[in-house]
Amino acid sequence: MSEIIKVGMADLNICQPPDGLTTLGLGSCVGVALRDPVTRIGGLVHVMLPDSKSIHGSQSMNPAKFADTGIAELVRRMEQKGAKRSRMTAKLAGGATMFAVSGRSEVGLVGQRNTQACRQCLAELGISILAEDTGANYGRTVIFYPETGEYQIRAVGRDSYII
Repeated sequence: MSEIIKVGMADLNICQPPDGLTTLGLGSCVGVALRDPVTRIGGLVHVMLPDSKSIHGSQSMNPAKFADTGIAELVRRMEQKGAKRSRMTAKLAGGATMFAVSGRSEVGLVGQRNTQACRQCLAELGISILAEDTGANYGRTVIFYPETGEYQIRAVGRDSYII
């Protein structure tokens, strides 16, 4: 019987079929799903902030909180289980603008900054992005199925869909 493993905010986890991974409440945060299609090992990280280097003392904090350290840690854990980075692909969801802030403040742009940081980190690691559902002004809940690569997106008042 399969299990859907919960990934909390600023958290990450990996799994293999038939299990899946879910994270709730992606507002300005980004859910980065990675998959090795050969081993079907998959992972999900719930990124809260774009860059660990921009926050003093963050190197000793939770690596899953930041795009740069969270994605790298997810790749490392997947490789430990037998996945190959050269085969990994990514899907992204979240990065919404959740707060109406006058001007272009850091708070108002955190979703865009998170999305861009995730794209940049994946590019640096040589991992291609197959699909994404980012931006807009609403939160998302996601379920990732490493067996098929399906990344289900749910949002209040909207139909569920798969990328």
